[in-house]
Amino acid sequence: MSARAFIVAAAQFPVFSPNTWNEVDALVAQWVANAVARGAKLLVFPEYGSMSIAHLDAATRSDLHGQIAAMQTHRETWLTLHRRLAQAHQVYILAGSYPWTLADGRTVNRAWFCAPDGRAEYQDKAVMTRFEREQWNIWSEPPLKLFDTALGKIAVNICYDSEFPLLARAACEAGAEIILVPSCTDTLAGYYRVKIGAQARALENQCYVIQSPIVGEAAWSPAVDINIGSAGVYGPPDRGFPDDGVIALGPLNEPQWLYAEINPEKVAEVREFGAVRPFRHWPESAAALVVPQPL
Repeated sequence: MSARAFIVAAAQFPVFSPNTWNEVDALVAQWVANAVARGAKLLVFPEYGSMSIAHLDAATRSDLHGQIAAMQTHRETWLTLHRRLAQAHQVYILAGSYPWTLADGRTVNRAWFCAPDGRAEYQDKAVMTRFEREQWNIWSEPPLKLFDTALGKIAVNICYDSEFPLLARAACEAGAEIILVPSCTDTLAGYYRVKIGAQARALENQCYVIQSPIVGEAAWSPAVDINIGSAGVYGPPDRGFPDDGVIALGPLNEPQWLYAEINPEKVAEVREFGAVRPFRHWPESAAALVVPQPL
Protein backbone atom coordinates (compact mmCIF):
# COMPACT_ATOMS: atom_id res chain seq x y z
CA MET A 1 0.00 0.00 0.00
CA SER A 2 1.30 3.45 -0.95
CA ALA A 3 2.27 5.83 1.84
CA ARG A 4 -0.79 7.95 1.02
CA ALA A 5 -3.22 5.08 0.52
CA PHE A 6 -5.93 4.37 3.08
CA ILE A 7 -9.21 2.50 3.53
CA VAL A 8 -12.52 4.32 3.16
CA ALA A 9 -15.76 2.98 4.57
CA ALA A 10 -18.99 4.13 2.87
CA ALA A 11 -22.14 3.38 4.86
CA GLN A 12 -25.34 1.87 3.57
CA PHE A 13 -26.84 3.15 6.81
CA PRO A 14 -30.37 2.09 7.82
CA VAL A 15 -33.22 4.19 9.09
CA PHE A 16 -34.36 2.84 12.45
CA SER A 17 -36.82 3.63 15.26
CA PRO A 18 -34.99 4.58 18.48
CA ASN A 19 -36.94 5.35 21.63
CA THR A 20 -34.00 6.78 23.62
CA TRP A 21 -30.91 8.77 22.78
CA ASN A 22 -28.77 5.94 24.14
CA GLU A 23 -30.01 3.72 21.29
CA VAL A 24 -28.84 6.31 18.75
CA ASP A 25 -25.47 6.68 20.48
CA ALA A 26 -24.95 2.91 20.72
CA LEU A 27 -25.82 2.20 17.08
CA VAL A 28 -23.58 4.90 15.62
CA ALA A 29 -20.74 3.96 17.98
CA GLN A 30 -21.02 0.31 16.96
CA TRP A 31 -20.99 1.15 13.26
CA VAL A 32 -17.89 3.29 13.72
CA ALA A 33 -16.16 0.59 15.77
CA ASN A 34 -16.91 -1.98 13.07
CA ALA A 35 -15.39 0.20 10.35
CA VAL A 36 -12.33 1.00 12.44
CA ALA A 37 -11.82 -2.73 13.07
CA ARG A 38 -11.53 -3.16 9.29
CA GLY A 39 -8.85 -0.46 9.12
CA ALA A 40 -10.96 2.42 7.78
CA LYS A 41 -9.52 5.91 8.20
CA LEU A 42 -12.35 7.80 6.47
CA LEU A 43 -15.97 6.94 7.36
CA VAL A 44 -18.82 8.38 5.28
CA PHE A 45 -22.42 8.40 6.51
CA PRO A 46 -25.39 9.35 4.28
CA GLU A 47 -27.55 12.37 3.68
CA TYR A 48 -30.24 12.63 6.37
CA GLY A 49 -28.58 9.76 8.25
CA SER A 50 -29.74 11.64 11.34
CA MET A 51 -33.46 11.51 10.59
CA SER A 52 -34.14 8.46 12.79
CA ILE A 53 -33.69 10.88 15.70
CA ALA A 54 -37.15 12.25 14.81
CA HIS A 55 -38.60 9.03 16.24
CA LEU A 56 -37.57 10.11 19.74
CA ASP A 57 -40.41 12.65 19.92
CA ALA A 58 -43.69 10.78 19.49
CA ALA A 59 -45.69 14.02 19.26
CA THR A 60 -43.89 15.28 16.14
CA ARG A 61 -42.39 12.21 14.47
CA SER A 62 -45.10 12.13 11.77
CA ASP A 63 -45.14 15.93 11.35
CA LEU A 64 -42.97 16.96 8.39
CA HIS A 65 -42.21 20.39 9.84
CA GLY A 66 -42.67 19.71 13.54
CA GLN A 67 -39.99 17.02 13.51
CA ILE A 68 -37.37 19.56 12.43
CA ALA A 69 -38.11 21.78 15.42
CA ALA A 70 -37.99 18.77 17.74
CA MET A 71 -34.67 17.59 16.31
CA GLN A 72 -32.94 20.86 17.21
CA THR A 73 -32.92 19.62 20.81
CA HIS A 74 -30.50 16.85 19.84
CA ARG A 75 -28.33 18.49 17.20
CA GLU A 76 -25.38 19.45 19.42
CA THR A 77 -25.42 15.99 20.98
CA TRP A 78 -25.33 14.49 17.47
CA LEU A 79 -22.32 16.60 16.58
CA THR A 80 -20.58 15.83 19.88
CA LEU A 81 -21.11 12.10 19.35
CA HIS A 82 -19.29 12.14 16.00
CA ARG A 83 -16.52 14.43 17.22
CA ARG A 84 -15.96 12.10 20.18
CA LEU A 85 -15.87 8.99 17.99
CA ALA A 86 -13.51 10.57 15.46
CA GLN A 87 -11.12 11.56 18.21
CA ALA A 88 -11.38 8.29 20.13
CA HIS A 89 -10.64 6.20 17.03
CA GLN A 90 -8.34 8.71 15.30
CA VAL A 91 -10.35 8.73 12.08
CA TYR A 92 -12.23 11.21 9.89
CA ILE A 93 -16.03 10.92 9.96
CA LEU A 94 -18.60 12.61 7.74
CA ALA A 95 -21.68 12.48 9.96
CA GLY A 96 -25.11 11.81 8.52
CA SER A 97 -26.50 15.18 7.47
CA TYR A 98 -28.89 17.02 9.76
CA PRO A 99 -31.76 19.48 9.18
CA TRP A 100 -30.03 22.34 11.00
CA THR A 101 -32.01 25.49 11.83
CA LEU A 102 -30.04 28.75 11.63
CA ALA A 103 -30.41 31.83 13.81
CA ASP A 104 -32.53 33.53 11.14
CA GLY A 105 -35.06 30.67 11.20
CA ARG A 106 -34.03 29.01 7.93
CA THR A 107 -33.20 25.30 7.99
CA VAL A 108 -30.32 23.88 5.97
CA ASN A 109 -29.15 20.36 5.17
CA ARG A 110 -25.84 20.25 7.10
CA ALA A 111 -23.20 17.51 7.12
CA TRP A 112 -20.48 17.78 9.76
CA PHE A 113 -16.97 16.58 8.90
CA CYS A 114 -15.13 15.52 12.06
CA ALA A 115 -11.36 15.19 12.40
CA PRO A 116 -9.17 12.97 14.61
CA ASP A 117 -8.21 15.96 16.79
CA GLY A 118 -11.85 16.59 17.70
CA ARG A 119 -12.39 19.57 15.44
CA ALA A 120 -15.39 19.70 13.12
CA GLU A 121 -16.47 21.77 10.13
CA TYR A 122 -19.65 21.57 8.10
CA GLN A 123 -20.79 21.50 4.51
CA ASP A 124 -24.33 22.63 3.71
CA LYS A 125 -26.16 21.34 0.66
CA ALA A 126 -26.01 23.82 -2.21
CA VAL A 127 -28.95 22.84 -4.43
CA MET A 128 -32.26 21.66 -3.00
CA THR A 129 -34.49 19.00 -4.53
CA ARG A 130 -38.13 19.78 -5.25
CA PHE A 131 -39.20 17.95 -2.09
CA GLU A 132 -36.79 19.97 0.05
CA ARG A 133 -37.68 23.34 -1.41
CA GLU A 134 -41.41 22.89 -2.15
CA GLN A 135 -42.60 20.74 0.75
CA TRP A 136 -39.97 20.71 3.49
CA ASN A 137 -38.72 24.30 3.26
CA ILE A 138 -35.03 23.43 3.40
CA TRP A 139 -32.73 26.22 2.20
CA SER A 140 -29.48 26.15 0.26
CA GLU A 141 -26.47 27.69 1.97
CA PRO A 142 -23.27 28.17 -0.06
CA PRO A 143 -20.31 28.21 -0.28
CA LEU A 144 -18.68 24.86 -0.94
CA LYS A 145 -15.66 24.09 1.23
CA LEU A 146 -12.43 22.21 0.69
CA PHE A 147 -11.20 20.17 3.64
CA ASP A 148 -7.41 19.88 3.66
CA THR A 149 -6.80 16.71 5.68
CA ALA A 150 -3.97 14.32 6.43
CA LEU A 151 -5.65 11.90 3.99
CA GLY A 152 -5.94 14.34 1.12
CA LYS A 153 -8.05 17.26 -0.03
CA ILE A 154 -11.72 16.39 0.33
CA ALA A 155 -14.95 18.09 -0.78
CA VAL A 156 -18.58 17.19 -0.10
CA ASN A 157 -21.40 17.27 -2.68
CA ILE A 158 -24.58 16.32 -0.85
CA CYS A 159 -26.81 14.06 -2.98
CA TYR A 160 -28.47 16.30 -5.62
CA ASP A 161 -25.35 18.50 -5.63
CA SER A 162 -23.53 15.65 -7.40
CA GLU A 163 -25.78 16.16 -10.43
CA PHE A 164 -24.37 19.64 -11.10
CA PRO A 165 -20.92 19.46 -12.76
CA LEU A 166 -19.80 22.98 -11.86
CA LEU A 167 -19.93 22.27 -8.12
CA ALA A 168 -17.49 19.37 -8.30
CA ARG A 169 -15.44 21.23 -10.87
CA ALA A 170 -15.00 24.23 -8.56
CA ALA A 171 -13.93 21.92 -5.72
CA CYS A 172 -11.41 20.10 -7.91
CA GLU A 173 -10.00 23.32 -9.34
CA ALA A 174 -9.43 24.32 -5.69
CA GLY A 175 -7.50 21.08 -5.17
CA ALA A 176 -10.01 18.36 -4.28
CA GLU A 177 -8.82 14.80 -4.87
CA ILE A 178 -11.81 13.09 -3.23
CA ILE A 179 -15.50 14.05 -3.34
CA LEU A 180 -17.90 12.61 -0.78
CA VAL A 181 -21.52 12.19 -1.89
CA PRO A 182 -23.85 11.35 1.01
CA SER A 183 -27.26 10.55 -0.49
CA CYS A 184 -30.92 9.93 0.31
CA THR A 185 -33.21 8.75 -2.49
CA ASP A 186 -36.67 7.21 -2.31
CA THR A 187 -36.80 5.65 -5.79
CA LEU A 188 -34.49 3.48 -7.86
CA ALA A 189 -34.42 6.23 -10.49
CA GLY A 190 -33.34 8.74 -7.85
CA TYR A 191 -30.52 6.46 -6.73
CA TYR A 192 -29.31 6.04 -10.30
CA ARG A 193 -29.40 9.79 -10.91
CA VAL A 194 -26.98 10.30 -8.02
CA LYS A 195 -24.87 7.27 -8.96
CA ILE A 196 -24.55 8.40 -12.57
CA GLY A 197 -23.74 11.93 -11.37
CA ALA A 198 -21.06 10.58 -9.04
CA GLN A 199 -19.48 8.53 -11.81
CA ALA A 200 -19.60 11.47 -14.23
CA ARG A 201 -17.92 13.76 -11.70
CA ALA A 202 -15.15 11.16 -11.24
CA LEU A 203 -14.66 10.99 -15.02
CA GLU A 204 -14.68 14.75 -15.63
CA ASN A 205 -12.40 15.62 -12.74
CA GLN A 206 -10.26 12.47 -12.72
CA CYS A 207 -10.77 12.03 -8.99
CA TYR A 208 -12.35 9.69 -6.45
CA VAL A 209 -16.05 10.00 -5.69
CA ILE A 210 -17.58 8.12 -2.76
CA GLN A 211 -21.35 7.70 -2.41
CA SER A 212 -23.04 6.71 0.85
CA PRO A 213 -26.85 6.18 0.90
CA ILE A 214 -29.43 5.80 3.61
CA VAL A 215 -31.42 2.56 3.18
CA GLY A 216 -34.55 0.88 4.53
CA GLU A 217 -38.08 1.93 5.40
CA ALA A 218 -39.62 3.96 8.22
CA ALA A 219 -43.40 4.11 7.76
CA TRP A 220 -43.68 6.58 10.65
CA SER A 221 -41.54 9.21 8.86
CA PRO A 222 -42.93 11.60 6.23
CA ALA A 223 -39.35 12.49 5.23
CA VAL A 224 -37.43 9.18 5.05
CA ASP A 225 -40.19 6.60 4.79
CA ILE A 226 -38.60 4.82 1.79
CA ASN A 227 -34.87 4.80 1.09
CA ILE A 228 -33.18 3.06 -1.84
CA GLY A 229 -29.52 2.84 -2.75
CA SER A 230 -26.13 1.23 -2.52
CA ALA A 231 -22.75 2.66 -1.62
CA GLY A 232 -20.18 3.13 -4.34
CA VAL A 233 -16.56 4.16 -4.75
CA TYR A 234 -15.76 5.51 -8.20
CA GLY A 235 -12.79 6.76 -10.17
CA PRO A 236 -12.00 7.73 -13.76
CA PRO A 237 -11.94 4.73 -16.16
CA ASP A 238 -8.31 5.26 -17.05
CA ARG A 239 -4.74 4.65 -15.92
CA GLY A 240 -4.61 2.75 -12.60
CA PHE A 241 -8.40 2.57 -12.19
CA PRO A 242 -10.93 -0.12 -13.22
CA ASP A 243 -12.03 -0.03 -16.85
CA ASP A 244 -15.60 0.81 -15.82
CA GLY A 245 -14.51 3.27 -13.13
CA VAL A 246 -16.24 1.22 -10.41
CA ILE A 247 -13.77 0.56 -7.60
CA ALA A 248 -16.39 -0.92 -5.26
CA LEU A 249 -20.19 -1.21 -5.26
CA GLY A 250 -22.43 -2.48 -2.48
CA PRO A 251 -25.56 -4.65 -2.75
CA LEU A 252 -28.74 -2.63 -3.17
CA ASN A 253 -30.58 -1.69 0.03
CA GLU A 254 -28.62 -3.89 2.47
CA PRO A 255 -27.33 -2.18 5.64
CA GLN A 256 -23.55 -2.56 5.68
CA TRP A 257 -20.21 -0.84 5.23
CA LEU A 258 -18.57 -0.83 1.80
CA TYR A 259 -14.77 -0.73 1.94
CA ALA A 260 -12.23 0.32 -0.68
CA GLU A 261 -8.63 1.43 -0.87
CA ILE A 262 -8.10 5.06 -1.82
CA ASN A 263 -4.75 6.39 -3.03
CA PRO A 264 -4.74 10.14 -3.72
CA GLU A 265 -1.42 9.81 -5.55
CA LYS A 266 -3.34 8.11 -8.36
CA VAL A 267 -5.32 11.31 -8.93
CA ALA A 268 -2.21 13.29 -9.85
CA GLU A 269 -0.95 10.40 -11.96
CA VAL A 270 -4.11 9.96 -14.02
CA ARG A 271 -4.49 13.71 -14.52
CA GLU A 272 -0.93 13.88 -15.88
CA PHE A 273 -0.47 10.55 -17.67
CA GLY A 274 -3.99 9.32 -18.45
CA ALA A 275 -5.06 8.32 -21.95
CA VAL A 276 -7.28 11.41 -21.83
CA ARG A 277 -7.06 14.59 -19.77
CA PRO A 278 -10.61 15.87 -19.10
CA PHE A 279 -9.51 17.69 -15.94
CA ARG A 280 -6.87 19.65 -17.82
CA HIS A 281 -8.94 20.11 -20.98
CA TRP A 282 -12.08 21.38 -19.24
CA PRO A 283 -11.47 25.05 -20.20
CA GLU A 284 -11.70 24.08 -23.85
CA SER A 285 -15.25 22.83 -23.34
CA ALA A 286 -16.18 25.91 -21.36
CA ALA A 287 -15.01 28.13 -24.23
CA ALA A 288 -17.32 26.47 -26.74
CA LEU A 289 -20.08 28.64 -28.19
CA VAL A 290 -23.41 27.60 -29.66
CA VAL A 291 -24.05 29.34 -32.97
CA PRO A 292 -27.61 29.08 -34.37
CA GLN A 293 -27.62 27.65 -37.88
CA PRO A 294 -30.92 27.99 -39.77
CA LEU A 295 -31.50 25.28 -42.33
